[in-house]
Amino acid sequence: MNALEQHAQVFKSLSEPVRIRIITLLLQRESLCVCDMVTVLELGQSLVSRHLNTLKNAGIVTAQRQGAWMHYRITDDFRNDYPFLIQQLEKQMAECKILQQDLAALQAYETAPRTCKTN
Repeated sequence: MNALEQHAQVFKSLSEPVRIRIITLLLQRESLCVCDMVTVLELGQSLVSRHLNTLKNAGIVTAQRQGAWMHYRITDDFRNDYPFLIQQLEKQMAECKILQQDLAALQAYETAPRTCKTN
């Protein structure tokens, strides 16, 4: 895939609100498990996984298996190649009620017993 096609794929992948919600959560943490995102976003596992796959194919996130669970994080390439997008997403997090609610839900979830554990 050439650079222009790669850029187009990145921008296409950002055209879905659920993916923006996922990315903004991942920007707040080193990594998150699929079950973390399912609980925080209050969406089905298959829907979240499908959106994560789109983000992975675009090179925005990468996955690492930890036991039975898949943990996702923002790729270094995305952070290095698209700092202006990250800056815009962070600005939207500060201004968008839904994104603020997602972050609050993540913080509350992290203080409660987790639905998945790696040990």
